[in-house]
Amino acid sequence: MTVAESRLTERIDDDRAWPAGPPDRGEAWRQMIPQVCWDIAEPVLDAWRADKGAITTVILTAEQRRAGREALAPIRRELEQGFGFVVLDRIPVDRYTSEEATLLYWLIGQCLGQPMVQNIKGTLLYDVVDTGADYTQGARFSITNADSSFHTDGAYFSVLADYVALLCLRPAKSGGLNQMLSAYIIHNLLIDNEPDLLATLYEAFHFDLRGEHGPGEPATTQHPVFHWDGRELTMRYLHYYIEEGHKLADKPLSGGQKRALAAVERVASRPDLHVEFALKPGQMLFSNNHTTLHNRTGFEDHVDPAQRRHLVRLWLSRSAVNARPESD
Repeated sequence: MTVAESRLTERIDDDRAWPAGPPDRGEAWRQMIPQVCWDIAEPVLDAWRADKGAITTVILTAEQRRAGREALAPIRRELEQGFGFVVLDRIPVDRYTSEEATLLYWLIGQCLGQPMVQNIKGTLLYDVVDTGADYTQGARFSITNADSSFHTDGAYFSVLADYVALLCLRPAKSGGLNQMLSAYIIHNLLIDNEPDLLATLYEAFHFDLRGEHGPGEPATTQHPVFHWDGRELTMRYLHYYIEEGHKLADKPLSGGQKRALAAVERVASRPDLHVEFALKPGQMLFSNNHTTLHNRTGFEDHVDPAQRRHLVRLWLSRSAVNARPESD
């Protein structure tokens, strides 16, 4: 593919480029867990209860994954061709322990994709909790209580997670809202209003690896903010990590790069373009990490550690388990 072919130069005006609350589709992103998924997962949970081991060692059979994949086909279509995110409602956390709920979530995730490691430690199930860390001191936003700003997960990794999932076990005392934004609507508005800046966003930027590298290895990676493969737009983005990446690489952002990033931030800051909601205990959020940005607003947590906000994150690769769904 040539450089020219890797750029999207025309608007995409299908369901993927949604504004907040499109009137023709309402809340299509809210879905129920299919009964087939319960039929698959509950016997596995029963077996695990009898001989508890690490959750990540519990792997569905190929037959179970096929059945789950078929049941979740409408969810995958929404992720690929619709809003780009789905809230699955929900695992009853009053009936299951946190560990059991996490196992059920892990099994449902396997029906959508292959779990991916999320850090150099090889973590597959990542606890999203406020540890008191400070993102200005090198911490990832996921272990702070700060507003994370609109971003895609693992934008600095060489292999991008296709789907990002979150299971809510406990919400914050206040705040911590989820906000979702279409990368396509950002791209469309830049084409319409600032096309001269768009080409810059298809060029490489330095991303801060946040310490996710070995001794002697570079502290940054380079990726474009936008890439077009002829079928799907991919956006890699977290503004703060790009700023820090260029500082670490000793490659100051050019005037054109600063203007291009500022244009993205102007669009992302528009409240009329994003959906906002609070995940409830037991709800699962799945999003397409190529086409959908997300933000977690800042929050105040409970004093009691047993009541503090706790989400579990899962990264999934669709290539190992299922090809992209064909259009109906």
